[in-house]
Parts: sequence; structure tokens; C-alpha cells
Amino acid sequence: MKRMKKLAAVLTAGVMLAMQSLSMPAPTAQAVDGNHDDWLHVENGKVVDMEGHEVWMTGVNWFGYNVGSQIFDGAWSANVNHCLDLIADHGFNLLRVPMSTEILLQWKAGKPDPIIKLNEYENPELTIEGEVGGTPMYSFDIWNKVVGWCKEKGIKIMIDIHCATTNAAGHNYALWYDSNYSMNDWLTALSWFSEYYKDDDTVIAIDLKNEPHGKTDDGIFAKWDGSSDDNNWRYAAERGAKACLDQNPNLLIMVEGIEVYPKFEEGEDWNSHSVDYTRYPWSPYHGAWWGANFRGAKDYPVDLGEHQSQLVYSPHDYGPLVWEQDWFHLEGTKPNWTSYKFDRKSLLDEYWRDTWAYLVEDNIAPLLMGEWGGFIDKENDPSGANTQWLTLLRDYMIDMHIHHTFWCFNENSSDTGGLMYDNFQKWDDEKYAFVEPALWQDDNGVFISLDHEIPIGKNGQSLSQYYSGSTVVVPKVTTAPPAVTTEPAPVTTPSAVTTLVSTTSATVTTVAETTPAPSTPEKKPTMLGDASCNGSVAVEDAVIICRFVSEDRGLTVSDQGIVNADCDGVKGVTGDDAIMVLKVIAKILLPEDLKEPA
Repeated sequence: MKRMKKLAAVLTAGVMLAMQSLSMPAPTAQAVDGNHDDWLHVENGKVVDMEGHEVWMTGVNWFGYNVGSQIFDGAWSANVNHCLDLIADHGFNLLRVPMSTEILLQWKAGKPDPIIKLNEYENPELTIEGEVGGTPMYSFDIWNKVVGWCKEKGIKIMIDIHCATTNAAGHNYALWYDSNYSMNDWLTALSWFSEYYKDDDTVIAIDLKNEPHGKTDDGIFAKWDGSSDDNNWRYAAERGAKACLDQNPNLLIMVEGIEVYPKFEEGEDWNSHSVDYTRYPWSPYHGAWWGANFRGAKDYPVDLGEHQSQLVYSPHDYGPLVWEQDWFHLEGTKPNWTSYKFDRKSLLDEYWRDTWAYLVEDNIAPLLMGEWGGFIDKENDPSGANTQWLTLLRDYMIDMHIHHTFWCFNENSSDTGGLMYDNFQKWDDEKYAFVEPALWQDDNGVFISLDHEIPIGKNGQSLSQYYSGSTVVVPKVTTAPPAVTTEPAPVTTPSAVTTLVSTTSATVTTVAETTPAPSTPEKKPTMLGDASCNGSVAVEDAVIICRFVSEDRGLTVSDQGIVNADCDGVKGVTGDDAIMVLKVIAKILLPEDLKEPA
């Protein structure tokens, strides 16, 4: 039954697109379009796409909108579009963007910006005039420009309500509301943002609040229980999720944990004082990093009702250079500890398992590690303790298939550093080499997008390409390819134009291959069915074949693509070749069942 449903979906998509290209009337039931085909949900504890294929969100954080810059930090010196290229080309398929309730309500109301930190000479495309030195656009217009760029590059977006009031230290405030912005303001901001992007699956998730925390003696604190108190984070998260899902039921909802949980087994409760000095250093609480404590979810799980399939829990975890937690067993002086005694077993037994790991180990819910990262260089981590912790967490997340967004792309995170340095001008190859094994990629090291049609950057593949079962080979481009011209090219220029077709709009884009052109067209197929010559067999190839058969004058197919398209064993490209391609995608046929003409 599952195979037949999959075949039906694939055939419907292929036939719909072919009919569009032939200007034929489409059936009443419309196929999902390119702005709605990448929504994700949870099945059996796994995050999957609309066809039930498991995905792995492996992304990065880039802050700025939460601190008063009105844009990503670094835009004061670097080109934002180029930075997004770096993120995509290095295989990060999800961008977590810290925001504030304040900036979302500013955009909703159309209020003017405070000072915006944008270098107009480095970012002419973000000026009203579109010129070097022009006037910066309004911050919401810039944001929507960024959303469009992310869509083009195959990057998906998750916003994170980092704080209520915009402030570089706003994350230190324990709750999701403060004296400036109320609970209702927070709900309004979530609802407005969700509704605004309900028809753009570039924005696939919302992290409702960054790092709820606090203890009773702090005066304000987030708790997790069965009450409807304002500071009960579980109850607030359900309300926040409803505000989002009422507008867009397809969003993934990220719910973080809290900081402490009372030792109820020892008679403690939420009124217990943080420290009892008669028993110091004993504590009445099970402690954790801010936003990481999910002990309460055992008895009081977040309930999203009919939308439970959109829930993902999202802890944060850091190493000893951020804070010397007990479970690191450190001796000596920071950062050059004389000894540290922790490994995966001790971290699981003493902290991870009961705090958050049980959720994924017991298949209760998927996890996305919203923040993790830190220094790995000898200057900042001379003892290697932080690097050891990072390695243990990274490898555990790989083994358990935990989703994650690395902290961070920015260089200006004082206690972790980032992937950029020299005022956002240089990429940290050493740190990236550490993170890279935890990014979603196939056995050939080709990165995998969360977008069904758009590959992630220039070194990746789309989700449809990955699940087509075809091998994707990405050439290592060291220099930008020359522009394609209409003049005859000498043999030293790139080869004939390859046609790439979006399977949602059937728009044709021409790009140049980077290998030298042969003096005569290839006589043998490089991959049967691969009409686009992009190294895989996908729905787009069936669409190209249909358009070719219909003599669509707006289509350009290379000689090699025509040879590849003739795959049903009968000489000549016909609609039967398109059907063969669709059967391979649906796994009714194997790639080896495609045949050259006799």
C-alpha cells in the first residue's frame, strides 16, 4: 500500500508538471506547489517530509536581529548574500535566527527602524537605490530579501524568540515576557509571523523561546508542571504553539526546556530555596543548562492536540569553557585544567539521559540541539577538555540522529567563538572541519538539502535527488565558471549548456558545466534517464522529456541530455521514456532497468 501511494504521488506530480508544460488543462485536485512541498512533521519519533522520508536538520545559528543590529551581525563589514553562500556551500541546511518579540511587533506595525548596522558599500543590494553607498532598506524588507536568498540557496529557516525586548543581554531575562512586552504581545508576534509566511516553506520552524530559566530565589523563574500559571513554561509553550499553528499548521514547533526541576523524590517543590546553606553544596533542584531541563516532560508532556505531529523538543548543551558544571569533574584552573574525567557514559549517566536524552533514546519525541559549540583551538582550550566534550556530543548526536543548529556563524560570541573571524571576513576551516561530520550528507560526502527541488549550495543535492536513489556527483569547483554566451565556443570553454528544471514551476535555467567541452557530442549515455545531466534521475527529468516531446521552444536540452533521455530500449525520445523515469523514482523499476536503444 505504501509503495502504491508513493507511486501515485510521484506520477501525479510528474503528470501535473508535464500537463502544465504542454498547456493542457489540469485536473481539479492541485498538486502541492513549490512553496508548500517542504513542510515537515513527526512520525514515530522521527522528523519526516510530506512523503514520509526521514530528514536530518543540521544547521547553524546567526544572531543579530535580537541585539539591536536590525540585521545579522557582521553586515557592518561583510556582504550578507556572500555569507549565506558560505553557509549553504558548507552544507548547513537550516538557519536558526534569534529574534525578539519587539522587532516582530515593530515589523507588524511598520514602525521605523532604530539605527541599522549595515555597510551600504558592502551590501548595495540591500539599499533602496540598489547602489554602492545607497540608503539602507527598511529592516523587514531586508529580512524578506534574506528569506528569498535562502530559498534560492536551499537553506531553510527557523526563527527563535530569543528575548522579549531587543537587547544584546536579553537572553539573560528568564521568561518569554517582561515589563515591556507581555504574554499577549508574545502570542501576537508569534501569530503574525506564522501567518505572514504560511505560504512560504522557506520558514519551516519556530523556536518559541530561547532558554527559559531561573530559580525560586531569583524572583522570576520558569517552571514546568500541570498548572496554568503564567510562569509555567509547558502551559505557555502550548499557548505559543497554538498561536503559530492556528495560522500555519505545517510549522515545526521547537520547545526548549527550563533550568531546574525540584527533587520531588526528596520532598522538595517549586517553593524550595535555591541553596540551603545548612546543607551546602546540596541543592533542592536537579540542575541543567538554561533551556535544557526536560525532566518535567516525563509527567507533563507538551500537548499540541491535533497538531502533536509538529512538536520537537530542543535542549541546549555546552562544554566546560562556558561553565564548569559538576558533571565535567574538573580539577585545576580554567581553562588549563590539570584533569577532567568525563566520557559519553558518565555524561549520559550523570546528566544527559535524565535531563533530555531519554526523549530520543525512548523514542518519545525527536530532539533538535538548538545550541552547541565552543572553542577547539589551543589558545582558548589548552587542556583539550572543551574539545573532548564537543567531540562526545557531536558523535552522540550523529549516532542518535539528533537534529542540531551549531552555535554559531558569528565570530562575536565571547564564550564560544564562531565559524567566522577577522571581522566576518574569513572562514574558520579548523572549526568547520570539526563540525562537518555532523552535517547531513550521503556516502559520497554530498550535502543534502531540506528542499525537494533546490540543492543546498553549490556542493549539495536536493531532497528529491537524495531519495531518488541515484548517485549524485558534485564537481569540486575551484573557480567561477564563465558566463554562458550565444556565440560558438572554442573547445577550451565550458561544455554545452545543461538544462536544470524546477519540478514545481518547470522554469528552465541554464548553467555552464565546468569540464572542457568535447569536440563532438557524446554518443553514449552518461546516466540513463538523466535528461538534465545533473548526475541524478528525478521528476525534473520526466518533465524535460515531456516538454522535449511536445517540442517546447522554451526548452534547451543538451545533446548529451537527449542521449540520456532515450531510456526505454526503443530508439527515439517519447513519452514512454518519461514513464520509465517515473517508475524508477517510485522504485517500481530499478535504475538498471532503464535501457539504451537496441
